[in-house]
Amino acid sequence: MVLDNFEEYDDPILYDKENEPYMPELPFLLKWASRKHGTIIDLACGTGRVTIPLAKSGHKLIGVDIHKGMLTHAQKKSSKLNLQIEWVEQDCTKLNLNIKSNLIYSVGNSFQHFHTNEEQDGLLSSVNKHLEIDGVFIFGTRFPSVEELLQPGTEEYWRTYTDSETLNTVDVFTISNYDSLNQIQHYTTIRKYKNMDGEIINEKSTNISLRYVFPKEMERILFANGFEILYVYSDWKETPVTNDSYEMIYVCKKIR
Repeated sequence: MVLDNFEEYDDPILYDKENEPYMPELPFLLKWASRKHGTIIDLACGTGRVTIPLAKSGHKLIGVDIHKGMLTHAQKKSSKLNLQIEWVEQDCTKLNLNIKSNLIYSVGNSFQHFHTNEEQDGLLSSVNKHLEIDGVFIFGTRFPSVEELLQPGTEEYWRTYTDSETLNTVDVFTISNYDSLNQIQHYTTIRKYKNMDGEIINEKSTNISLRYVFPKEMERILFANGFEILYVYSDWKETPVTNDSYEMIYVCKKIR
């Protein structure tokens, strides 16, 4: 993860409020975990949103992230549950875990945080080095559809949720700008906090930049880094990819 993308992750508690309830990946990953023995590695694990539920199901996990604050929060959560998860602060493009796994995954579209060709190759090379032959790497990334890339550069409503502590309503808006030359979408996320009377009492903005990869491009870079694509889905329910997809979920096998 590039350092200038930390802004969106500097508040782990807010991150969990907005993301922890959503775990569409979990059934899919549990199915693959049941097929692979040994330690599972969660790359860009964040606050352990998926790492912890997998560990609660009896699997041995290592969670890796470059963001110290996210890992500290993950450690606190797993300690309260008496889960023996190994949390490691490392750059995922330069992994050094002294272990090989049969299953490595990265969720939350974390692949998009690797902006350059060199960073993508570094990530995939690191994954390859830590996989056994025929080991599986599973990850997701947003589908670069016309609708996704050509969003208006004005403030657009995204969603609303209720803050679990204050019970205030939070309206979330985004502003996006796509850099075609670098295939990077620059997002500003604006959260508007409302009291019980519907009045805006606070506002918070964060920025994030995400790289988009096209399907044929992904085929090439995965093969170049020693992977065979086993499956590509448009969601974690194994729906086939179409031109209208929102995500691409890759299941890859190490072949060399």
